[in-house]
Formats: sequence, structure tokens, C-alpha cells
Amino acid sequence: MAKTTCGYLSGFVALTILALLAPSASAQSLAEIARQGQDGKQPVAQAPEKGQKRVFTNRDLGPGGTAPAAPPAPTAPPTQAEKNTDRPTPPKPAEQSEVRDEAWWRKRITTAQADLQRNELFLEALQSRVNALSTNFVSRDDPVQRAQIGADRQRTLAEMERVRADIAKLKKQIVEIEEEARVAGVPPGWLR
Repeated sequence: MAKTTCGYLSGFVALTILALLAPSASAQSLAEIARQGQDGKQPVAQAPEKGQKRVFTNRDLGPGGTAPAAPPAPTAPPTQAEKNTDRPTPPKPAEQSEVRDEAWWRKRITTAQADLQRNELFLEALQSRVNALSTNFVSRDDPVQRAQIGADRQRTLAEMERVRADIAKLKKQIVEIEEEARVAGVPPGWLR
């Protein structure tokens, strides 16, 4: 029985050695393959099989593929005016053909102030709703009702954040209108 096991084992070892040596005998080095590909003897760019990656060479890129692309020119950091994209752009000379009299300035400032006042009132109403929902949430025992109330409260809080952002924009707009009027030499009484 020792001879049989030894025979199987030696046969297995021999097959394993042959399996390992067979690919290395016919394998080429990577440098040889690259040289042949550059010489045009063997096409390097073949369609990759499923699961394989394709290697692109300078020849794949075409005639201009040998020189590296120039890096993009560094850009200057944006100026303060470019950073404020929500800031209204100053009117162009063609747009200044409209009459900017007292009525125009009053209408512009009163519209902005009315929008600000409306949003501030809406914010107060939303805060009252959040307070009511919070009280209602605490007093409920049913998990389904609590989940619904909690979702309503989260939506109301999100709306409050949006309104706060609108209020900040309107306050900034009013300051910009006042500054624009000052630069234009508008009497302060026109903006009251």
C-alpha cells in the first residue's frame, strides 16, 4: 500500500511541476511584449474580453497623443463682487433710461420692506405651529400619531429655515437699495 500511495503522490507532484513550468516556458517578459507592440509586430490594442481591462497607449491617442497636454492656466481667485452672486447687478446705461424719481425709489423700498414684514410674520406663524406640534407630540401616546406629528414638525422646521434665509436676503436687499440711493444722491426722505 505504501508503493501505491507513493506512486500517486509522485504522479501528483510531477503533474504539479509540469503545470507550473509549462506557462513560464512559453511566456514572454513584459518588456519583450512592449517592444514588439512598439515595433508594430504584434498589435497591443485588442478588444478586451469581458472582465479584462484595456491599456491605452500613445498610438491609441492618435498623432497628437505623444505630447502631454498643457496644464490649465491658474485662475485668479474670485473677487468679492463675483462671490456675491445673489447680489443684484448694477443697472446698465441702457436700463437707466427709466425715470428714477421719488415714486420709483419709494415703490422699490416699500416693496422690499413689505416683503420683509410679510416673511417675518410668516416666520412667527411657523414658530407658533412648531410650538403647538411640539406640545401635541409630547401629549400623544400612539406611536403612529407621534410619527405623523414629528414629520409635520420637521417639515415646518425646514420651512422656517427657508423663510429665515429669505428674510436675510430681503434685509440685505434693503441695505443695498439704501446704499444705491446714497450713491445716486437720492434724498433720504424718498426712502421713508
